[in-house]
Amino acid sequence: MNVSDLSEQEVFRRQSLEELRAKGIDPYPAEEFPVTAYSTEIKATFQDDTPRREVSIAGRIMSRRIMGKASFVELQDSEGRIQLYISRDDICPDEEDKDLYNVVFKKLLDIGDFVGIKGYVFRTQMGEISVHVSGLTVLSKSLRPLPIVKYKDGVAYDAFEDPEMRYRQRYVDLIVNEGIKGIFLKRTQIFNSMRQFFNDKGYIEVDTPVLQSIPGGAAARPFITHHNALDVSLYLRIANELYLKRLIVGGFEGVYEFSRNFRNEGMDRSHNPEFTCMEIYVAYKDYNWMMRFTEQMLEKICMDVHGTTEVTVGDRQISFKAPYKRITMVDAIKENTGIDIAGMNEDQLREVCHKLHIEQDKTMGKGKLIDEIFGEKCEANYIQPTFITDYPKEMSPLTKKHRSNPDLTERFELMVNGKELANAYSELNDPIDQRERFEEQLKLSAKGDDEAMFIDQDFLRALEYGMPPTSGMGIGMDRLVMLLTGQTSIQEVLLFPQMKPEQKI
Repeated sequence: MNVSDLSEQEVFRRQSLEELRAKGIDPYPAEEFPVTAYSTEIKATFQDDTPRREVSIAGRIMSRRIMGKASFVELQDSEGRIQLYISRDDICPDEEDKDLYNVVFKKLLDIGDFVGIKGYVFRTQMGEISVHVSGLTVLSKSLRPLPIVKYKDGVAYDAFEDPEMRYRQRYVDLIVNEGIKGIFLKRTQIFNSMRQFFNDKGYIEVDTPVLQSIPGGAAARPFITHHNALDVSLYLRIANELYLKRLIVGGFEGVYEFSRNFRNEGMDRSHNPEFTCMEIYVAYKDYNWMMRFTEQMLEKICMDVHGTTEVTVGDRQISFKAPYKRITMVDAIKENTGIDIAGMNEDQLREVCHKLHIEQDKTMGKGKLIDEIFGEKCEANYIQPTFITDYPKEMSPLTKKHRSNPDLTERFELMVNGKELANAYSELNDPIDQRERFEEQLKLSAKGDDEAMFIDQDFLRALEYGMPPTSGMGIGMDRLVMLLTGQTSIQEVLLFPQMKPEQKI
């Protein structure tokens, strides 16, 4: 890096780095620093009448007040913050070591540096639980100054709050903005709760390929890459559905996977080109069973994370308490538009779209047209958890025909806060019907629909060996985390959301 490109602070910190080395202090030591305690636990367990407790902690300097021979420092570790009291005479008892305090601590250490601390816990005269420092070790020198967020009466000043900067430099966001780390800790808690729910029922977690020769299992535009050794084009996974069904064919009764999926489509507050989906498939079940199962699962996760089934998203209160409302797609469209689309052909659906001022084009078949009507006029109205059921056959090429109406399928989508959260079927296990459905998708592709499904010949071969009646469900984990952490943007629950290339670093 050219020195002329550095700020005054960055130049000063590099000079401090070299001065530390000149004094024989390694600013990036290799040896282990033993950590025996953490900030939140220290403060939670301290009692004034207990014996003096010696601790060894490590973290980042977030603020300091130098007062001659003594200083107060705020240290941030992986759990929170705690005050340190540092006395020159304690850390430099020998007269010849006084320079270590006067120069090293007072002049060469900066906010953002990592230090290891040994000392004992006490309460200051102001009543704050702190660590009285007896030893300080430099662990890592920070060469860039942190944006310092100041708080007064619960209000943040000089905040690091520009969304693009926060998402691009998530590491800084996590350091300086309170509550950000908690979102991602809760994300892990949600995943663990769901995994435990499945494991307790005996279902098996599996892994399926991310690089696929055919992008199957969903209607979406894939990312394409190339494998040099095989000299073939491959696709990043848009869904793992067809692989999980192969495992049901192979004899597993219940399998699930937390799947990183990739779709070469738009980006907005609820879509990212790579996202996490959980898909589960259970033999000998149908979509009615899966609705009950989904309610039980979401109730459990809410209780594990919040201790209640009520969550707040913006100014809305959402209840995940079962049972959830159930309404067919046709009835949902009728409920929200006053139009009954049952039995309509493609031309009639185009007339409906025209009447409702919904954009359409010649590549759209019946399924796409119905999907557009529902998406534009209905979806946003379902705030409380609602199962939208019995989708038209054209919209669901992997779904079993409805047992009472062959024009419909046994499918549901769970809508929450105006967005799809989960999608589930009674899985199509008739290989002849499945082949015909795939061939219909080819016709849509020929019309220009670049989200139409490919024909997966190996999957059809697997079905011909026989797949038991099965129900499957996929749930958007990022959207679930948004709901359970009260966030309104998917970028807030992804550690590293997709961004445009940075013009200059």
